[in-house]
Amino acid sequence: MVLQQAFLNDPAKWLSREQPDEPVYFFDPKTLRATARQFLEGFPGEVTYAVKANPAPAVLETLVEAGIAAFDVASPQEMEMVRRASPAARLHYHNPVRSKSEIIAGRSFGALSWSVDRLSELDKIGDLHGLEIAVRLKLPVSGAAYDFGSKFGATPEDVAQLLRVVQARGGLPSITFHPGTQCEDPQAWSAYIFAAADVAHQTGIPLHRLNVGGGFPAHRNGTAPALTAIFDAIRSAADQAFDGTPPPLVCEPGRAMVSESYELALQVKAVIGETVFLNDGVYGGLSEWRDIAPADRIRVFSHDGQERKGATFPATVFGPTCDSIDKLPDAVALPNDLQEGDHLLFHACGAYSAALATRFNGYGARRVVTLLR
Repeated sequence: MVLQQAFLNDPAKWLSREQPDEPVYFFDPKTLRATARQFLEGFPGEVTYAVKANPAPAVLETLVEAGIAAFDVASPQEMEMVRRASPAARLHYHNPVRSKSEIIAGRSFGALSWSVDRLSELDKIGDLHGLEIAVRLKLPVSGAAYDFGSKFGATPEDVAQLLRVVQARGGLPSITFHPGTQCEDPQAWSAYIFAAADVAHQTGIPLHRLNVGGGFPAHRNGTAPALTAIFDAIRSAADQAFDGTPPPLVCEPGRAMVSESYELALQVKAVIGETVFLNDGVYGGLSEWRDIAPADRIRVFSHDGQERKGATFPATVFGPTCDSIDKLPDAVALPNDLQEGDHLLFHACGAYSAALATRFNGYGARRVVTLLR
């Protein structure tokens, strides 16, 4: 992102006046602050933001203003970004595999919580005194768009052994888990919480904290996910699993925190039958469409700002690059009065959109317009 400007409060009016040929993101700080409040007021514990979802300085600064004081960071670069936004922020370094130089950097930035899922990585951290060590648990739990357990996490038996080592070495033993991305089933969190409690009870080790991870869903299709139901399930499961005295809880939303605060406007380059070419695609702001179910929250506007209302057809959508795999994997329902030069406004593009975009063939959204709402 090389340009950010503040202008008006209606993306359709802005597009009609400016007629941009390049992709444009619209950032809505008011929406981001409201989502932060929803987590801070609804989740029964500490709320951290997973920086990987969107590390834009404006996002981090807005979250700090909204009261987010802790951040889940995966690299020294993310730590540096957070420190610029909030020098006093609490850092949770929960990427379980690190190089030695990254460990040195994490200590220099004052990371307070470190996640591990194997003894070799725990050994690399060195002195554990004063550090929270969150041992990462994995289970065969369904309900997410894709599972994080294939890369990170330890079995309950291995978690128990690691907790014993952490305690013996003077660390603050905790358990963390991640139910998988875009998880809409509250029972996924419940299953993990009961499993974590079983491990803690078996070892007899009081947990410093229980981190219930990210995975909170964003509104991509249909009705908005029921975050309150997930918060309630977490609260209830923790009380039951720990006999009414659960350890302090932590969560680390990324997608659900920032998704709704961005929209992505793309221009139609050509309409050829039922094939549509856009000025961005899977190498840019729509990269996640390759990995999880496509979104249907799309509005279409003509050059004069009027919303297209024609009956829809299943469009095959290509991005602008010379690569034939620059194609959305599923048909997109678009109005049959769609014309070249129209703009498509994709809602809920704040997470894993700008953060994953490349500049392949020189394409990709760089412009961010901040809405004044």
